[in-house]
This record gives sequence, C-alpha cells and structure tokens, in this order.
Amino acid sequence: MRIEKCYFCSSPCYPGHGMVFVRNDSKQFRFCRSKCIKNFHKKRNPRKVAWTKAYRRTAGKEMAVDATFEFEKRRNRPVKYNRELMGQTLEAMKKVKEIQTAREERHFQARMKDAAVEKKQQARVEIEKSINLLAPAVASREQVMRNVVDAARARIAARRKVGVKQKVAGADSSDQMRDD
Repeated sequence: MRIEKCYFCSSPCYPGHGMVFVRNDSKQFRFCRSKCIKNFHKKRNPRKVAWTKAYRRTAGKEMAVDATFEFEKRRNRPVKYNRELMGQTLEAMKKVKEIQTAREERHFQARMKDAAVEKKQQARVEIEKSINLLAPAVASREQVMRNVVDAARARIAARRKVGVKQKVAGADSSDQMRDD
C-alpha cells in the first residue's frame, strides 16, 4: 500500500481515492480530486494557482529546500523484511517528522516577524487617514481611563490606611500585653 502524491496540488492520494490520467507516452499523473484534474486539463501551472503546495513554495510561504525532504523521495528498490530494521525505520521517521515540524515552525516565525512590523505600519497609516473619526472616541476613552485610574488609586490609598490602622492597633495591643 503506497500513498501517492497528487501531481497538481501535492496532497496525499490514498489508495482507492482520486484519479489517474495516463498520457499517450504512458506517463501517469495521479490526482487527489476532480478539482486538480480539471485544472491540469486546463493546462494551468500549479506554481501560479494559489492553493497548491507548488505555489506556496515558490512564494516563500513554505520551505522549499530542506534536508528532510530527501526522506520523502520515492524508492522502488525492494528490501527484505527485517523486524529490527523496520523498528529503526519507524523511529527515524518519527525523529525526521519532529525535526521537519520544528524547522517549519522556525520558518513561519521568521516570516511572521516581518509581517508584524508591516501590520503595525499599516495600522498607523489607517489611523492617520481616519484620525477625525477617532478623536471624539479617544477623548471620551481618555476620560474613562482617568476615572478608572483615579478609582484604583483611591482603593489603594484606602487599603493602605486600613493596613496602617491595623498595624497601629496591633502595636497598641502588644504594648498592653507587655505592660500586663
């Protein structure tokens, strides 16, 4: 049982799913769904169709070059079954998957770091464009914030006064005990 890759979008084609198109020169093209085969027959380039893996790689949204991709290559050489070898292979597959996900995460974080700066810049431009809409809202918001801060300061001051009174009362009671 082999899980093939869709020729157009590179998603997995499980056994019994999808379609196979065989060209006159006997080359086989596997497709995961009708959407992919229709786009293939329309002669669309997968690198220019936004939802495909090829597009995401060429646009820099996914890693295009990585050593872990070597492990995904198809091998047609039959190997005699060996239980120990199979166990090592499964362990290696898990480790490779962990490494690959960690690298993908780092790639994503590096991409998003630049995007966050640009997003802030766009937000500043948007605020500058529509400052007349924000001015009344900000003024009332600032007043509300002042009221909240003043109320919090009053509560803190009240707690301090209560704490000082308790300490003074505690000191007076300990002085009375000493006198007795």
